[in-house]
Formats: sequence, C-alpha cells, structure tokens
Amino acid sequence: MRLGIKAKQIAAVTAIVGLAVVALSAMHATRLARVVLHESQARGQLLANTIFHRAREVVVSSNGDPFALLRSDPGLRAMLESSIYGESVTGAAILDKQGIVRASSDPAQEGKPLEARDDLASLVAADSAEQLRVIYSQDGRTLEVQQPMVLGDEPFGSIRIGVSTVLMRQELDASLRPAFNIALASLLIAVIVAGLLAQLFLRPINVIRSGLTRLGKGEFGVTLDLNRDDEFGELGTFFNAVSQQLSADRSLLAGQKANLQSAVEHLEDAVALFNPSGELLFSNPAMQPKLPADAIGRALQGLLPDGDPYRAIVEETLATRTSRGPIQASAGIGDQESIPDPSPTLLMTHAIEGTDGQLVAVLLVSRDLSYLSRMQSTIAYSRKLVALGRLTAGIAHEVKNPLNAMMIHLELLRTKINRGLRPAAVPVAAGGLSLAEAHPVPRAEVDALQHVAVIESEIRRLDEVVQGFLKFTRPEDLRLQPVRVKDVFDEILPIIAPETEKNSVRVTVDAAAGGPWVNGDAAMLRQAFLNLAINACQAMPNGGTLRLTCGPAPGNRVQVLFEDTGVGIPAEHLSKIFDLYFTTKDHGTGIGLSMVYRIIQLHDGEVEVESSKDRGTTFRVLLPRANEN
Repeated sequence: MRLGIKAKQIAAVTAIVGLAVVALSAMHATRLARVVLHESQARGQLLANTIFHRAREVVVSSNGDPFALLRSDPGLRAMLESSIYGESVTGAAILDKQGIVRASSDPAQEGKPLEARDDLASLVAADSAEQLRVIYSQDGRTLEVQQPMVLGDEPFGSIRIGVSTVLMRQELDASLRPAFNIALASLLIAVIVAGLLAQLFLRPINVIRSGLTRLGKGEFGVTLDLNRDDEFGELGTFFNAVSQQLSADRSLLAGQKANLQSAVEHLEDAVALFNPSGELLFSNPAMQPKLPADAIGRALQGLLPDGDPYRAIVEETLATRTSRGPIQASAGIGDQESIPDPSPTLLMTHAIEGTDGQLVAVLLVSRDLSYLSRMQSTIAYSRKLVALGRLTAGIAHEVKNPLNAMMIHLELLRTKINRGLRPAAVPVAAGGLSLAEAHPVPRAEVDALQHVAVIESEIRRLDEVVQGFLKFTRPEDLRLQPVRVKDVFDEILPIIAPETEKNSVRVTVDAAAGGPWVNGDAAMLRQAFLNLAINACQAMPNGGTLRLTCGPAPGNRVQVLFEDTGVGIPAEHLSKIFDLYFTTKDHGTGIGLSMVYRIIQLHDGEVEVESSKDRGTTFRVLLPRANEN
C-alpha cells in the first residue's frame, strides 16, 4: 500500500515517540522488578529474622527437645501461619540439619523433607533481563530466603521463607499498569500532534500540488500564495515564475497552432494525414471534396480503390517507413463511387517519426498542377496590368502637361481681352451720356470671355480627373505601425466640422480611450476615414446622426463602423459604389470611395456596405489588430 507524505510523517513521529515510550517503559519495568525483588528479599529476611529470634528465645529458655518446643510455642506458630499473608511470601518453615520440616506454616509439610529451591539472593544479584525473564516465566517459580539457626557455636537447623515469582509478577503488573496507560496516552497524543504538524508543515506541498493540478488541466496564470520566509516560500516564487512562463508559452503556442491550422485550411494543396494502421486522421478543406463524407477513421482499403496512385504511395510509405515522391498522377482520389479528378497532380508523402524513432503518421500532399498554371497566368496578367498601369500613369502625366499649358494660355487670353475692353480716358458727351453708352463693349468680346470661362472650367475638371487617376494608380509606400482608432477619429472630427454644421449633422463617437489598436498607416487611414465621414455627412442634407464606433472582431481584427441616417444608396448602385469614377453626385469625381477601397485593401483589410433607402447607410471596415504595448 502506498503511503502519502502525511501518513509517513505521522508514522515516523509516532514511531519515534513509541520507541521512546518503549525504552522508558523497559527502564521503568527493570527498576520496578529490581525494587520488587529487593522488597521480597527484605520481607523474607525480616520474617526469617523474626522467627529466628523467637525460636532462639524458646530454645534457650526451656529444656527438652528444641523442635518439639518450637512446634508447641504459640507465638512461633502464629508467626509461621501469618507468613502466608505477605505480598509475595508463600510460607515459612523451620528445618533440622537433615532437611526435615519441624515446624511450618503448612502443618501437612511437617515431618517431611523439603525440596531444595533457588536462593532469592542469587536472582537479586542477576542482571535485569534475567530478573524479568524469571519473574515472567510462564509457570512461575518459588524461591527461598534462607536463615541458618545456630545455638552456641553449632547450627542445629535453618529457616526457609518461600517467595513466589507469580506473586511478584502480580505486584509488578499492578505497579506497571499506570505506566502502561501513560504510554498509551503518550502515543495517542503523539499521533494527534503529528497529524497537526503534518497538516501545518505539508500545507505548502498541498498548495503546490493543487497548483500543479490546475496547470495540468491547462489553466493560465496559476499563482501560489505562499507568504513564507523559508524554502517553501522560495519554491512558491519559483513556481509562480514558471507558471507565468508556461502561460506565455501556451499563449504563443496557441497562436502558432491557430496560425498553423489556418494556414493548413487555406492551403491550395490537398493534405491528408494517416496513422500507422492506414486510417485517415485529418484532411484539409482542399482534400475533403475528393473524399467521402465519412472518410475520417476509414482505412485505405475502404477509402481508396485498388490501383489508385494515392493509395499506392501511402501504402508504400507505410511499408518502407520512408518519404516518397513527388510523382505525377492523373487519377483522382476517392472510393469506387467517387468521380475521379482528371487534372494532373503531384503526389508526395512524408513519414513522421516520434522521438523513439517509430512511425507516428504519414502526411499525404496532393498539388494541383493546373492551379499552378492558372497562378502563372495570373502572375503574368498581373505583370501586364502593372505595365499597363505605368503606361497609363505616363499618359496621364503627358496629358497633365498640355492641360497646364492650356490653363496658362487661357489666362493670357483672358488678360488680353480684358485689356482690349478697357475704355480710354475721354470726356463725357455733351448730351450727358454715361461711359458705357459713350464706349459700348463689343458683343463678340463678351462672348469670347464666356467661352474662355467654359473652357477653363472643363480643363479644371479634366485636371481633377487626371489628378484622381494619378492618386489611384501611383504606388503607395505603407508605413505600418500600431495606430489607435480613437486617435484617428479625434483627428478627422475637426475637419468634418464645417460639413456637419452645414447639414446639421450630430456626430457621436463610441470608442474606448485605450484602444483598440490596428496595424496601419496613420495618414492613409485618416484619408479613408475622412472620405467615409464626409460622404456620410453629404448623405444627410436635412440633418441626422453620424455614429463612429470601433471594437474587436473575430480573426484578430478590429471592426470600424460609419453609420448614418441619410438618404441611403439605391440597391442597383451598391455593387458599383467602389468602382473608379462612379458617382451619383452632381459634382462628384467618383474617386473617394475607390480610394477608400484601395487603402483598406493595402492594409489587408475588408470594407462592406449595408444601406436602406431613406433609412441610412453603414460602412463596415475590418482591419488587422496590432499588438498593444
């Protein structure tokens, strides 16, 4: 049975206390045994001396048979009979020199020889272990205290006092019982104290174990509150540092896993993963259309028909444990009921091994060569578009230069016409005619000035178109950095103030002071937001509300909304509003929303529009979220 640290600590403390109690109890028992033996010896010696003195008085004061006198003396008889009431004395007897009992506490023994017994003095002189062994022998023994009887110079008998080890054992047990109870109480107290100490000392370990359990379950930011100035406090500090590092690593791994999963899901290559048994574990969206609906978990034999190149290359990789390919194949993947894909593909496999060198899985990759051809065509087409854009930009520059020259010459022409129309300093006619009546302006010159104004207006409009086209086609250098949307809102509000006051528009901003932040070019985002805000204000000629909001969006992006309560956009125009030069305004250029769309695209973002006639329009801009510092 496995014991925990708490149980081991309680057992250790209890064992130490138990050993101490046993040792002290053994010492106490040996001392009590020695005391009991000495007391029994002293008791027997005292009784023997008392009998001896009485016997000597009887024998000395009378004539006749001394043993007969001793048997008949009532005082001596009383002493012999009272000896059996001693705590460990079993009897007393007076023997002659031949060992025959002449007087005894047991009259039945008189006239009989008394068997020899061990002397109590030898046991008193023995060591403690021998004393305890004799006292606690199973059947018990009777020892003797002997006192010789001497009349004059000649001994004529002896006094023997019997002492029982059974009676001494009972006396010793009675003395040891309180000590035994104290020992049991000490052990019980030791267990309780050990449990309390274990609970106190092991609490940090329990806290650390709980923290490790929470870490094992995947919790983030687990910390331990061990405010101690010992090793456990240092361990708690180290645990908190490790926990923070693990949380940071897990967050990083989670982001990398999400990025990897997103990358695999958006791969143009078809990817499938098989286990060592040939069962399908995973397939990305590019592979799924080529597989049955219940493909996950199915083996190659039931998933792919015989002779299928996909099955053949996977089985070969499983057999050889080595990566294969790339090889070109034209057959499709799927069961017998699936429709083969005739497009040429490249097949390759990768044998994935574990740390022990064993095969873990086989990765199958199918690359559509026709897609590569389309990509190459798209790249070539893009290059042509870039070249065409450069050509048109050059043409626009070439158009702009004559326009500037035309504007200069028109201004010169206007100046000359005005100079020719200036009247000379002549006196007023006698009839009192005015200066205009005296020198009327020719009608041809007035018409010429009007034509000049029309030509100038059209040239300016054409210049604006060319300028917008150049802005749209000129490559922009993005300076991406963390930009707070609230700051961009604060910058455009003063700029649109004249437009809002003109149309009686109320502007509300719903954005937290601390964020969110986007990854973008502040100047270009300010231009895009300004165009959207001005368009919204112009869509509310009779007043309304413009609401600017921002907040987090799925996919680690930020959502920016421009909501107005204006006239709305007709449904037939919604698909054209981002087209270059498309406008529904009388004096619009059709470049503003096109520039907004291009700026958001350059930021790897999205822009969407929802509109209802006479109820308002909402532009929704999605931008990549920046790491907030």
